[in-house]
Amino acid sequence: MGRDPLEEKINIMKVKLERINDSKHFKGINDEGHSLELSGDGNAVGPMQSVLMAAAGCSSIDIVLILEKMRQPLEDIQVEVEGTRREEMPRIFTDIHMHYVLTGDLKEKKVKQAIDSSLEKYCSVSLTLAKTVNFTTSFEIVKPV
Repeated sequence: MGRDPLEEKINIMKVKLERINDSKHFKGINDEGHSLELSGDGNAVGPMQSVLMAAAGCSSIDIVLILEKMRQPLEDIQVEVEGTRREEMPRIFTDIHMHYVLTGDLKEKKVKQAIDSSLEKYCSVSLTLAKTVNFTTSFEIVKPV
């Protein structure tokens, strides 16, 4: 029996990159029409910065979902990401540290479990990068006033 064409389409991801001007400024567009500007000249997010943002976004989405399932009252989450790159070419990341700042009346053990689960099991971006990058994390919980 052949594969279901709908199932195959789910695993295919396409984006398009368009040049905005004569410089090094581009717009990436996904199938839904959402876009992100990228630049090599400082006029938009740099491609390597977008990798850090993608890792933070991917893991944050996981953490929100996991904490919801744990019935933890998360009010806000922010992530500060620091990436260290090699000096020589290719200037790939060697280390990425993500510091999560979570607001809510949260249990520390549950937050740690959610972060670990995201980075070790669910976050496709960090798991893709983990083959060549040393990931470290830290977090703090801000209690609501």
